[in-house]
Amino acid sequence: MNLVIVESPTKAKTISNFLKGNFKVVSSKGHIRDLPKSKLGIDIENDFTPHYIIPLKAKKLVNQLKKEASKAHKIILATDEDREGEAIAWHLIEALSLKDKPYERIVFHEITKSAIEEALKNPRKINTNLVKAQQTRRILDRLVGYELSPFLWKKLFKGLSAGRVQSPALRLIVEREKERQAFKPEEFFTLEALFYKDKKEESFKARLFKINDKTLSKTEIKSKNQGEAIKKDIDKNEGTVLDIKKEVYKKNPLPPFITSTLQQTAFQIFRYPAKKTMQIAQALYEGKTIGKESVGLITYMRTDSYHISELALKNCHQFIHQNFDKKYWLDKFRIFKYKSKLAQEAHEAIRPTNINLTPLEVKPYLSKEEYNLYKLIYDRFLASQLKEAEIEKVTILIEVKGKKDSYLFKGAFSKILFDGFLKIYPYLAFKEIENNIPSLSLKDKLLIKEIILKQHYSEPPPRFNDASLIKTLENYGIGRPSTYAPIINVLLERGYVKRDENKALMPTEIGILVNDLLVNHFPQIVDFNFTSFLEEQLDKIALGITPWLEVTKNFYFPFKENLEKKYKEVSKEDLLPKEKTNEKCPLCGSELVVKYGKYGKFLACSNWPKCSYSKSLNNNEELDILCPLCQKGKVVVKRNKKGQLFYACSRYPDCNFVSSYKPLNEKCPLCGSYLVETKTKIKCSDKKCAYERPKEQN
Repeated sequence: MNLVIVESPTKAKTISNFLKGNFKVVSSKGHIRDLPKSKLGIDIENDFTPHYIIPLKAKKLVNQLKKEASKAHKIILATDEDREGEAIAWHLIEALSLKDKPYERIVFHEITKSAIEEALKNPRKINTNLVKAQQTRRILDRLVGYELSPFLWKKLFKGLSAGRVQSPALRLIVEREKERQAFKPEEFFTLEALFYKDKKEESFKARLFKINDKTLSKTEIKSKNQGEAIKKDIDKNEGTVLDIKKEVYKKNPLPPFITSTLQQTAFQIFRYPAKKTMQIAQALYEGKTIGKESVGLITYMRTDSYHISELALKNCHQFIHQNFDKKYWLDKFRIFKYKSKLAQEAHEAIRPTNINLTPLEVKPYLSKEEYNLYKLIYDRFLASQLKEAEIEKVTILIEVKGKKDSYLFKGAFSKILFDGFLKIYPYLAFKEIENNIPSLSLKDKLLIKEIILKQHYSEPPPRFNDASLIKTLENYGIGRPSTYAPIINVLLERGYVKRDENKALMPTEIGILVNDLLVNHFPQIVDFNFTSFLEEQLDKIALGITPWLEVTKNFYFPFKENLEKKYKEVSKEDLLPKEKTNEKCPLCGSELVVKYGKYGKFLACSNWPKCSYSKSLNNNEELDILCPLCQKGKVVVKRNKKGQLFYACSRYPDCNFVSSYKPLNEKCPLCGSYLVETKTKIKCSDKKCAYERPKEQN
């Protein structure tokens, strides 16, 4: 018997479909060894040797795998082809004592019959450089987490932790929030005119962009009076077409997805958080039951390479020739360059494994979210091999002479001459495309239908969301395909950031506190360039260029020296000065003081620990809605430990009303219970009642 070991049960099920006869496919369910949770687990004195253990929950599985391995003629390790997968394979060799047994390592980018058969023909040994790179990352992260966290506990309070890669991401979020708080909105006005040639034709819009020979800045018109003066000077004067510029340009399709662009686009279109996108992609990669068999629908989803195999390109072009008019065909394959300078783990870009499995064909077998993501991946790949779109851009300059000044208006119009790849991938937002260009000639006289003065306020920089944070991290070179989603998830789980009503990321009080401490006392940990440099060092370890021990020592010893210095220099009082209040403890009458806890500021009795009184100071947003339970308090918006919103009564704990949906000041017409508002509808809060209506009617 040949024993094939993979990480996931779903992956094992899919591969079992392709390997019949003398093969048995089993799953390790991820890592079977790790550093211990109860201690550092790294022998610093002995060249940073890691001490791995088999966690209690994995021991039974490891014993089962040992039994299977003892009966096998050959063991085949088929874990993912990246650092993490290589490390899992190496740990299996160690834990199952396979060194003296016949074993092989196989790798593949997609879970298909042809890919598995090809991999079996080309086995290899463990890539120790990939293992060393993964191990170095794990050691560095453990050293920071286990040595810096106790410092935070001592100087701030217990329950805090710091991460090597998450901390720079937190810094980005905190600094953006501080920019927003310091921002002062500036009022300005813009002026547009509706022109028309004659009453039979529709009017079109053009924006004022020059007065005499001066080009106006975005905020040039500072006041309404200034704008009204311009309107008055223009009055209803005629306009003259001064210039018409026509340009036809070609728009190329975007490359197939890599991990970061998939996460960004899925958030922009579907508002899927990065973690959710990767969970869905993992399911599509490992296999879905289509008809009677399990099929891997996409290639490996953790990649920073734009490479596409020649066979996949041939199949894609064949599909295009069979299903698209000749005008959409390319003369040759469109090749996209590698994303990263150091081509970490030579994966392909994310694409469908079988171009003939169209989204429509697999839709009945997928959940709505799986279908959305598969269609996105499929369409993006297919579009990448279609002809460019052709777009005509027309810019019209119109001069209007006022009583005092000369005013120049600009109208910009575009239309699609040939849709090309947009036929299959219309997700790109071309806001400027009107597809309705006015028919004008030079020196045409135009009438003004209306002059529109619009008031605006300059806006602060937006908060980071999953898409913009991942893009920024990628630009800095922080993190890698496998770490983008975990970075965001860890910050949310630790309570350092939370999501606002638009799913954007905003720091909590605790997040700001931890970030400020790290910036002031451990600047290297949150330095973007240093973190990027370390990532490059890990890449070089993976390529066998740089020794892992050298990288570890160069990081740890300066970090440790600074940490010991900060233990002496930094006092808790400097970081958390006591905030006195004028309030008295309702239990013992002592003064109340403001303290910090894991979930933010709270009031506590100064007589602690003799008196245990405390009260949260989390700012709960109060709605103008009576509590549907007690009819006395108001409904307030709160957050749970995971940062998720929920609704409760302001009189808690006297009233224990709680709801995950927003309650309304309205009774159900069928049963009299209160109504709640979901994303799409208004429905009765009583689960036994069937009343609901579309939200738009409310």
